[in-house]
Amino acid sequence: MIKLTVAIITYNEENNIGRCISSILPIADEILVVDSFSTDKTREIAEGLGARFIANPFAGHIEQKNFALKESTYDYVLSLDADEALSPELLEEIKKVKAQFVFNGYKFNRLTNYNGHWVRHSGWYPDTKLRLVKKANAKWGGENPHDIMKMTANEPVGFLKGDLLHYSYESIAAHVNQTDKFTTIAAYAAFKQGKKSSVFKIVTRPMFKFLRDYFFKRGFLDGRYGFIICCINSLYALLKYAKLHALQTGKKI
Repeated sequence: MIKLTVAIITYNEENNIGRCISSILPIADEILVVDSFSTDKTREIAEGLGARFIANPFAGHIEQKNFALKESTYDYVLSLDADEALSPELLEEIKKVKAQFVFNGYKFNRLTNYNGHWVRHSGWYPDTKLRLVKKANAKWGGENPHDIMKMTANEPVGFLKGDLLHYSYESIAAHVNQTDKFTTIAAYAAFKQGKKSSVFKIVTRPMFKFLRDYFFKRGFLDGRYGFIICCINSLYALLKYAKLHALQTGKKI
């Protein structure tokens, strides 16, 4: 049976870290928390549940998660965010994989809780994630703040039943505030990569995003929260391209 590190990055996650760690205790041989100098009780709670705690300056989501991957004691790593937890079915699946690690990476679906509502449409589910890997064969990439774990070689990965439970936003205001924050990060990242925005993109991308998520991704089946989520998804596209355009023209965002 393999030894498994569960790596979690945190910053002021006292409301989430206990639930996250408690859900992985039956399968974790090491719990590693990489923290960006929290000012709340994150460290106290994590260490109280047996975690190894490292404080590391935050250079970006991708950079912090790759640091956590590198600092993991064992060769096999499950990477989680503090606001995530394993469903009982996924926990049992990972127990089986620990006994026989056939692939170098495993994916599973993520199910998001939005203000008490489980979102099963709206472009948010199944939201399949690669999170369980042999660390020598994987790394974090993507574009901040939207990090994506990838295999370093073109190799097949396994799929596990069950859901990674994502406790995302406790209120609509929290969703809007994070959308503003994340679109600023995304605009700067896109600008550094030489990507371009335009008035055409500012006008059309939000509309396309809403139509895709609400109708083609069946957001209407999530009720009023589906409508709200799809509107804020559209707002994300608007802000990202508007902020990128502002950077291109030398204006403040």
